[in-house]
Amino acid sequence: MTDEAEVLFEKRGGLGVITLNRPKALNALNQPMVLAIHPKMIEWASDDEVQAVLIVGAGEKAFCAGGDILWLRNNGLENRPKALSFYWDEYRLNQYIKHYPKPYIAFIDGITMGGGCGLSVHGDFRVATERTMYAMPETGIGLFPDVGGSYFMPRCPGETGMYSALTGDRLKSADSLHLGIATSYTPAARLPDLQRVLEEADLKDKDTIAGILQSFHEDPGTSDIKLLEGQIDVVFREDSVEAILETLKLNGSNWALKTLDTLGKKSPTSLKLTFQQMRRGAQLNFDDCMRMEYRMVTRTMDGHDFYEGVRAVIVDKDNAPKWVPDSLSAVSDAEIDAYFETLGNSDLHFEGAPGDRAN
Repeated sequence: MTDEAEVLFEKRGGLGVITLNRPKALNALNQPMVLAIHPKMIEWASDDEVQAVLIVGAGEKAFCAGGDILWLRNNGLENRPKALSFYWDEYRLNQYIKHYPKPYIAFIDGITMGGGCGLSVHGDFRVATERTMYAMPETGIGLFPDVGGSYFMPRCPGETGMYSALTGDRLKSADSLHLGIATSYTPAARLPDLQRVLEEADLKDKDTIAGILQSFHEDPGTSDIKLLEGQIDVVFREDSVEAILETLKLNGSNWALKTLDTLGKKSPTSLKLTFQQMRRGAQLNFDDCMRMEYRMVTRTMDGHDFYEGVRAVIVDKDNAPKWVPDSLSAVSDAEIDAYFETLGNSDLHFEGAPGDRAN
């Protein structure tokens, strides 16, 4: 038994390498990991030896399966400010990655969900493998697709972002390339060689990195979501969740009926909240999306469905959440609008050292 750190840092050639090191927990992200990564990235930003940053996950199953939602549930019930402090720190790290002054590369090998998307999608390059499985499944646990989902999901092709945000469907590597979640595809067995070439190259120029990644790029196969895009665009361009459900019923295809069943299991509040989040996020810049999400998560942690969703999926594992309210018709527009209201002096800001909070 070892006391190895949950996140590892090393300099290899011109690369600063971050390794998420919780393979038994599918590299789920916790607050100590966030508070280790952010200052190290700040340090590397001014380190001339580090030309680019590479982030990877330990083990063969996951890049990062998301945030540690059991920890968040327990602290939300017992110590709400502590739970909110995780989101504060995580969202500030997401924002720093988005604006990082050096090239940022992620090997999204394996499960990449929730917080794992926040650690990868906002960087310059994301390399998928045959083991990549991407999803933002938050509507199934009474949450919403956060960590910048407000920004990158509405900017996926057509209405595919709205579709994946509401359904939480698990998508393969070819789908992640089509959506823009990944920027290239390389079989997992070739990643060590790819990393070695990156370590030995001059990485100051993003075009050089793009060329290296392209030289390792292979055909990921057929994207299922691309084949469905025509139907998705017709259904998910509707102006409400209720209208989406009606259009699915009218469609009547096997895909539509399956999607209808999937949506019927999600938190009604989360569905309506996520719908508004996607529509609003399409009109906002990245930083404003993160501020919006912090407002949303602050109100979500005051509610019922997140705690119930995690109970059903993680704690009791009965997969039978009792949502409150339990129908879309019982969730008013005014209730949803309240999630987006300013927090005043407690709004998310990006000044100060990692971990600093104004509230």
